[in-house]
Amino acid sequence: MRYGRGRGHVRQVKNEVLRLILIGVGWVSIVCALLGLFLPLVPSVPFLLLAVFCFSRSSEKFHHWLVEHRHFGPLLKDYLVHGGISVRAKAAAICAVWISFPVSAFWLVQSSWAQVLLLAIAAGVTVCLVLIPTLPASLKRKG
Repeated sequence: MRYGRGRGHVRQVKNEVLRLILIGVGWVSIVCALLGLFLPLVPSVPFLLLAVFCFSRSSEKFHHWLVEHRHFGPLLKDYLVHGGISVRAKAAAICAVWISFPVSAFWLVQSSWAQVLLLAIAAGVTVCLVLIPTLPASLKRKG
């Protein structure tokens, strides 16, 4: 089953080379999202959204696997069906960025320019997360 908001069935690309490229980009995005769970300032959510987009255009099997994934699925379904993420998911992501920022910027990096760059990345990730629509409490999942 494809998830989406009012666009009907998402059409897969016909070109086999483009389909393989999209599958590759999808898997690279998943790897980046997984790295983002452990590396400071690497956001997972945008990479997951990119992966689900790539898979929706290239592979029904991979798309279904990702959307039905035990950990990533609920977040992706919220975004695909309702166009946003929960307050809890948004707050957790923003907190993770700003908890990891001091560790990265001040304990691991000695260069001032690199610290400024990390601050800019943290601010950019925060802005991206804030701009993703927040689901109303009335759409809270049951269970």
